[in-house]
Amino acid sequence: MRHPRHGAPHRVLARALEALSENGIEIVAVSPVMSTVPLGPSRRRYANAAALVETDRNPPALLACFKSIERKFGRRTGGQRWRARVLDLDIVLWSGGRWSSPGLIIPHPQFRARSFVLGPANAIAPLWRDPVTGLTIRQLHRRLTRMGRLPR
Repeated sequence: MRHPRHGAPHRVLARALEALSENGIEIVAVSPVMSTVPLGPSRRRYANAAALVETDRNPPALLACFKSIERKFGRRTGGQRWRARVLDLDIVLWSGGRWSSPGLIIPHPQFRARSFVLGPANAIAPLWRDPVTGLTIRQLHRRLTRMGRLPR
């Protein structure tokens, strides 16, 4: 969504990266921004990107930081699921492999089925391995986006 102060979605993403840096999170790599169709009832397209970050924070502390940044961008909790929002930051993968705690599961349970996650992630970390399947991001992306065989 367009933000009243930061502007168009690609500018919101750029400002969110700055907010991460301001919170002591090192940005190692950033994918190009991709425009994608929404999941759920929203009609607008979404701007999606992936960032490879480095931090000493554990996953729950990093998630708390992400939620704080989302709130500063005007994100509200509750209401309709899948509605349009200004900013949504997720932890998809983690160098520690798997993590599970209330409200946080890593790897993100749905990332293997979402091209709007795998496309940007493939641009910056194609050889990163999914700790569950052992497949690389590149392999997962290819599996998701390859054309199926036509019936005979």
